[in-house]
Amino acid sequence: MSDIRLDLARAQRLGFDEAIYCEGKTVAHINEVIARARADGHRLLLTRLDEERYMALAPEHRAGLDFDPLSRTAFLGPVPEPAAAARAAVLCAGTSDVPVAREVVRTLRYHGQPALTLFDVGVAGLWRLLDHLDHLEGMAVAVVVAGMDAALPSVVGGLFPGLVIAVPTSVGYGVAAGGQSALHAMLASCAPGVAVMNIDNGYGAAIAALRVLNALAPAAAPRPRP
Repeated sequence: MSDIRLDLARAQRLGFDEAIYCEGKTVAHINEVIARARADGHRLLLTRLDEERYMALAPEHRAGLDFDPLSRTAFLGPVPEPAAAARAAVLCAGTSDVPVAREVVRTLRYHGQPALTLFDVGVAGLWRLLDHLDHLEGMAVAVVVAGMDAALPSVVGGLFPGLVIAVPTSVGYGVAAGGQSALHAMLASCAPGVAVMNIDNGYGAAIAALRVLNALAPAAAPRPRP
């Protein structure tokens, strides 16, 4: 009996698909997940799929994936056409934070949500953010990704009126402690109402943003229970 039980009704319940977290899974498990999804005609979002595991997948599965090595994400099957205008912004402090920020962007894109991206706008050169503040007008959510002292979410939280979702990264020397310092700084932010995700959890931040965007969408008919 297979160990794998896919939650194929999650989109009907919650408005977003199950994601397949590939870190820690064997290549055989990932191949089986993809094979079952393809057989049933289901789309998949795969996260934490490193290039080594991707290259070891069965050729027919690899050929069917839209793989991004930087974010370590892959799409199986078609993605919805993006909405006409972005309602979510994704910011990151430095280019070392881009892989996590890209996981946010790719997760939103899989669900049909485009994102405004403002990368390398950290507080060590605050003018980089201030030059782009007008681009945040009209956004409902800003996902802010930062490591080291993680000051960027507090700055954005004091300037941007929408929901700020902060993502600490494991970037930094010594006492950065693999993202612990960034996490604690974000939790202790003096900007009220900043929501904080786990270290390097770009996927979780994207889903939090998606829940907000879905709630702001025009009311739809109730989803049938699976």
